[in-house]
Amino acid sequence: MQTVSVADFKANLSSILQEVQEKGEEIIIAYGRGHKKIAKLVPFREEEGEREFGQFRGAIKIPEDFDEENDTINAMFYGND
Repeated sequence: MQTVSVADFKANLSSILQEVQEKGEEIIIAYGRGHKKIAKLVPFREEEGEREFGQFRGAIKIPEDFDEENDTINAMFYGND
């Protein structure tokens, strides 16, 4: 993974984008005198189809009392009034 400064990134934007696209290279963009890493440029990949709803149907059991209030938990979140 290559790291470039913001100035180099701005000056070589086209060639950096080409490298990311053709080689699948990931680029870290660093900023300032301390070269603080602020962003990562990664290749775009199309999603592999649409998400399927209900794919865990039957595999997960939600208790009947899932939505019921619990005084102990409410006290932790909202305090003792």
